Amino acid sequence: MSGIIHLENIQKSYYMGAQAIPVLKGLSLDIHKNEYVALMGPSGSGKSTLMNILGCLDTLTDGKYVLNGKDVSKMSDDELAEVRNKEIGFVFQQFNLLPRLSAAENVALPLIYAGISKKERMERALEALGKVGLAERSHHKSNELSGGQIQRVAIARALVNRPSILLADEPTGNLDTKTSKEVMEIFGQIQAAGNTVILVTHEEDIAAYAKRVVRLRDGVIESDTLQEQRVFAH
Repeated sequence: MSGIIHLENIQKSYYMGAQAIPVLKGLSLDIHKNEYVALMGPSGSGKSTLMNILGCLDTLTDGKYVLNGKDVSKMSDDELAEVRNKEIGFVFQQFNLLPRLSAAENVALPLIYAGISKKERMERALEALGKVGLAERSHHKSNELSGGQIQRVAIARALVNRPSILLADEPTGNLDTKTSKEVMEIFGQIQAAGNTVILVTHEEDIAAYAKRVVRLRDGVIESDTLQEQRVFAH
């Protein structure tokens, strides 16, 4: 078994009263280090549920999930929270930045929970902002930044813990076409620098940036294909 993510026959059901509603129906998937994967599927296909399980935000009903050598399928909520903080960087469609804080302070937030000193927090926040091309805007608050810059701050925040994987859920959903392209190029650069990137999207032109597209339908994998990746200038 190789790979940073190993899913084996995972099942997830939600309950309405006594009735089980199956959402994921025996799904198996391996994702390797430094891959760039897009998860696609129509509404109700299970892609958001799969994303939440990959991100340790939700637990399995059955099956096995090994993340970076650790079997997370049997972990308690506290253990999952620790794995989430160390292994996973999240980028959401809503940027979730705190308006009173500067870009650097927003990026440094996850490190507070990790118990890292203020000096190191700011050094690492500036390093992460540098990776998304925003080092010079570190003191700006979100109302002084464009939508694309705010999303880049959110990406830097996801990178600041130096996670094993970056999970992005519809990361360009609130952006115009030009800004979406800029943000997707940043994900390409992050992956080229050695990170594993997993993207959930329903847009074909956004999925085109990934190297591999996994399509879900009705809680199972419908197709899993490699594609030519767009090349970025560094």
